[in-house]
Amino acid sequence: MKRSKWMRYVRRCLTGAVAWGMLAGSGARANPPAPNKAAATVNGEVVTFAQLESVLKFSGPLPVELPAAQRRELQREALATVIDELLLDQFLRKHVGPANPGEVSRKMAELEAGLKKNKQTLAEFCRESHQTEAQIRANLILYLRWAAYASKHVSDAELQHYYNEYRDLFDRVTVRASHIVLRVGPGAPENEKSAARAKLLDLRNQIVSGKFDFAAAAKAYSQCPTAPTGGDVGTFPRKFVVDENFARAAFALKPGEISGVVQTDFGMHLIKVTERKAGQPSDFSKIKEEVKEIYLDDMRLNILARLRKEGKIEVHLP
Repeated sequence: MKRSKWMRYVRRCLTGAVAWGMLAGSGARANPPAPNKAAATVNGEVVTFAQLESVLKFSGPLPVELPAAQRRELQREALATVIDELLLDQFLRKHVGPANPGEVSRKMAELEAGLKKNKQTLAEFCRESHQTEAQIRANLILYLRWAAYASKHVSDAELQHYYNEYRDLFDRVTVRASHIVLRVGPGAPENEKSAARAKLLDLRNQIVSGKFDFAAAAKAYSQCPTAPTGGDVGTFPRKFVVDENFARAAFALKPGEISGVVQTDFGMHLIKVTERKAGQPSDFSKIKEEVKEIYLDDMRLNILARLRKEGKIEVHLP
């Protein structure tokens, strides 16, 4: 995979599993909620169903016969996007000043110039993207304020440290792994955690001693949809595809090695690496801007994760 394609792949991983293109219109519904009704409240600020619908309609309508369960899932995914935008907006209000009006106008002019080259007006773009000009301007302001915050919180030394810490990511190293997981969350009682840990350690001893095959143990004990395939979770890079604790443990293993017990939000795992692909060595001086983009996206995701945990978020979907 060429480096440009690899970086696009990493950026897609950063945005999560749901692309904007999937967040299409929800089709006809019986008794749709009033547009000004609250779909969620975020630290006291309301997200209306009208705001939610503008995201759902971004790529045009879905089939009317879309199953209700799938429609609700799309609503939840779209609402998560809107909530994240509001959380970030609230965060930036506290940490940076308002965007420069002149810069906003300049960026809007650049947008209109770009649209004109494609023989499209701003009004046509708004209709096509199911946004108002005010929404586009608000998104632009959010972007500019984030850029202002980011510029104060990144240095060459931090980028170098990030590159060194996640060198495998930038060298395009990947591993393939299997796991055995017991679904015990971080908030579970200590006796449940201890019991799960003891069971996994016993399984590990049996596997290492040759009494039990890893794939057979996964099929028999793993509490994951991957169990029937021997716990195979596929191939992944160092970051953004699987839980960070899982990735850190997997990349520390050689093919054929089995980890100790690894705790993630999903549960407790034993991990076996089945394959490691070396990728290609990178040069920080040549990819510094790419490192910066990934670093800033990662920083934004970490901030949002903290804001979700600390904030008061109430969802009012039917």
